[in-house]
Amino acid sequence: MHRVTDIGLADVQAEYGAADGDISQLIMGEQLHVGGLQSTVVLAARAEIGTGMVGVDLCCCTGAGMRALVRFCGAERMIGVDATAQVVERGRQLCSDEGLNERISFVVGDACATDLPAEAADFVWGEDAWCYVSDKPALIAEAARLLRPGGVVAFTDWVEGPAPMDRDEAGRLLRFMRFPSILDIEDYRRLLVNAGLRVETAEDTDRFARYFELYRDMITMQLTYDALKAVGFDSERMEALERERDFVRQLAHQRSLTQAMFVARKP
Repeated sequence: MHRVTDIGLADVQAEYGAADGDISQLIMGEQLHVGGLQSTVVLAARAEIGTGMVGVDLCCCTGAGMRALVRFCGAERMIGVDATAQVVERGRQLCSDEGLNERISFVVGDACATDLPAEAADFVWGEDAWCYVSDKPALIAEAARLLRPGGVVAFTDWVEGPAPMDRDEAGRLLRFMRFPSILDIEDYRRLLVNAGLRVETAEDTDRFARYFELYRDMITMQLTYDALKAVGFDSERMEALERERDFVRQLAHQRSLTQAMFVARKP
């Protein structure tokens, strides 16, 4: 595990309220995770998310994953928890616009201490978002608390790959992405087991590097004007962001950074 001490929740909130976050949505769409709808559907199938289930999405952002789960995967009702009020308000409006506000609700709060009822959820969900949480053991413990017996936690996240980053690479990545820490697959497996969950899936999705090639091409070949507009046509800022995104792409190709999928069940 790599960790930095100068990144916290306020940095993440600023990220998603600023132009950098707008560019991420520009190139990734509403579903701000690698793989978009395809990733959501694959994870839901692996976790056996089905008709009538109630789920909690921890670090839900604007709730795009919840909307997909309700529309395409049979979920009956979703509750999203996110600490950034701005994105929650945006999510509420999007759900209202799509006619889903009776099935999807939001809570502005701490994903590690939600105050939601214990053992009331059929599943707990996350997509490429738990890397932003400082206290990952507390987050996994809260997910386990929310699950009914037999319920499942299913999430994807950015993790360190099989070619470990050195200290400088990890520090640069964490500060650019506003991650307080980054785990590897075995780190997450241990946290899930320690929380009393039975791990069913803990594996590389093998899509990370391909998607970062796509994101670069979208900016350089099609969406250049739109991306410049998002940063107020500040070309120096745009170039700096592209250098860091290219660094992330390089980490992906050298197998130092990847996306992993996890499914674990509460006995």
